[in-house]
Amino acid sequence: MANSFTEAAFVLFSGGQDSTTCLAWALARFAAVETIGFDYGQRHGVELDCRARIITRLKREFPQWAGKLGGDHVIDLSVLGQVSETALTRDSAIAFAESGLPNTFVPGRNLLFFTFAAATGYRRGIRHLVGGMCETDYSGYPDCRDDTLKSLQATLSLGMDHRFVIHTPLMWRDKKATWVLARDLGGDALVELIRTESHSCYLGVRDTLHDWGYGCGTCPACDLRRKGWEAFVAA
Repeated sequence: MANSFTEAAFVLFSGGQDSTTCLAWALARFAAVETIGFDYGQRHGVELDCRARIITRLKREFPQWAGKLGGDHVIDLSVLGQVSETALTRDSAIAFAESGLPNTFVPGRNLLFFTFAAATGYRRGIRHLVGGMCETDYSGYPDCRDDTLKSLQATLSLGMDHRFVIHTPLMWRDKKATWVLARDLGGDALVELIRTESHSCYLGVRDTLHDWGYGCGTCPACDLRRKGWEAFVAA
């Protein structure tokens, strides 16, 4: 990651555990960091509210990063929700589709996210794009795979004639290792911030604070987060 300490990065920041950890990772490695989020009509739209609180707390509680954290951008991608018949964009039960993928898979979501991030980064002179995609603890989403994102990096760089670098620091980490990374980056204070402020629950439930954070406690995202937290605290 040549010259990372003198360059800027764009973080795909949803307000979830993974993207908040990636934001801290970028703040520890780049001279300046901006964030970008997407409103695509997601059922768990509460995550958009979490974003602002997390950014505010990062600036207030981590002075070593406050000066690096720049603008936040939210892109309206409601058209994605309009064309997606999924459990993340419709009030339907979470289940597996005939394809073998869970019906929480939003086709093309991460491809569009990185494309819009690259287009915005191009305008702002930012070539480093950071996302929380993971092939270790994931639901089989094809747009989270390492091969997909390496291919996309090449496509974006060629298509815009601008060298982009896609970073996925969680690609080979499970949820336990993601908590460990957060602690390594910002100590117990960052772990607590992520536990209490970030949002993962697919159903958007935010009325019960569990040991591992807010959520319904039963959806696949909550189950994955809970298991990672339990392994983390037991280590």
